[in-house]
Amino acid sequence: MSAAASNAPAPERLYRIGDVSRLTDTKPFVLRFWETEFPMLQPVKAPKGHRLYRQEDIDLIRTIKRLLYEEGFTIAGARRHLAEALGGGGREASLGHTMSEGGGMAHQKDHTSLGYSDARSEAAPITPLTGDARSALVAVRQELRAILTLLGTR
Repeated sequence: MSAAASNAPAPERLYRIGDVSRLTDTKPFVLRFWETEFPMLQPVKAPKGHRLYRQEDIDLIRTIKRLLYEEGFTIAGARRHLAEALGGGGREASLGHTMSEGGGMAHQKDHTSLGYSDARSEAAPITPLTGDARSALVAVRQELRAILTLLGTR
């Protein structure tokens, strides 16, 4: 092997959408939808139109999934959060974390992360819910859905 060949960077590994779907436990149609909602998620397109994801795309997908499903962000709130993180600290900031003064991780949310639909209102920041409060709200939501179903309005 020549010296030039050994110094060449290794080619970047690319993953097809099915592989990414399995790695992130996310349906392919959700991944395609997120591409339309999150401009920072841009997989490479092969000449035949296949999506090819880099490792950084997979990391971003995991972050989006965490923000939406675990932390309760709306799509718009998660998009803003990621845009701020990417704009303020490079690609590694895409993990969605900012360091608080105490050295712990702090997540910044806006009022839309709790499901309020009017993103234009100027509400004071809401602190994240504790596990108990979140569980109680989920239980109330389920009860309300059951009532709506019984009333036939759903």
